[in-house]
Amino acid sequence: MPALPELDDAQLLRYSRHILLEEIGIVGQQRLLAAHAVVVGAGGLGSPVLLYLAAAGVGRITLVDHDTVDATNLQRQIAHTLARVGQPKVHSAQAAMQAINPEPRIEALAQRADAALLDRLLPRADVLLDCSDNFATRHALNRASVRHRVPLVSGAAIRFDGQLAVFDPRQPSSPCYACVFPEAQAPEEVRCATLGVLAPLVGLVGSLQAAEALKLLAGVGSSMVGRLLLLDALRTDFQPLRLARDPACRVCGESSGHSQPSPIRPGQ
Repeated sequence: MPALPELDDAQLLRYSRHILLEEIGIVGQQRLLAAHAVVVGAGGLGSPVLLYLAAAGVGRITLVDHDTVDATNLQRQIAHTLARVGQPKVHSAQAAMQAINPEPRIEALAQRADAALLDRLLPRADVLLDCSDNFATRHALNRASVRHRVPLVSGAAIRFDGQLAVFDPRQPSSPCYACVFPEAQAPEEVRCATLGVLAPLVGLVGSLQAAEALKLLAGVGSSMVGRLLLLDALRTDFQPLRLARDPACRVCGESSGHSQPSPIRPGQ
């Protein structure tokens, strides 16, 4: 992370509610202003993530999504509007972010997050947020996270069920996504177009992803590393599970036994 920037008077006012928090203060806000977050997915999960990261003053945000805004997205993807149907989601989300806070430097990439792109972006990133909607992308992000030692904040939601986890390859005890959900054991993929999703559920999961990312970037609190949070919105139930590294993991290659919960089939 580059040298911490000084806050001007306008920034001291804009971010005053962060600065008032003893755990964040001026230094924590400076860390946010100096940070670079990469967000893959500008849909249901990505919408609250991107809006909150921009509002909170993360200095540089790269968003990656190859899709365009569709009318069916508007039930839950709050970064988009009816007027922007047909536009690339990254450009629509960028407009929403800049309307809230014009300060962050936003790089909007209307393309798929393949290995080559991730290898270009992650050496300059401080956190990676997985807001994608398919297992192939999730595993590509996980491999890149481990390869470049960048913490990964992962979320998923479908119907009334959500999941949240943080994987931090900088910590020796942290599992990776593949430890918990091995690529060879991925279940049949389903989408929101098939099963549906409760609109505020993606907001809940995405907001928690943003909170975990901001804590990592500001250097405050404790992250969710080693835990998986299961959300049941139908019953308003939150269940944390303990996670550990898989001794046979083909991605991170460390040893530690654990049981494997069922992954939420990505949907948004």
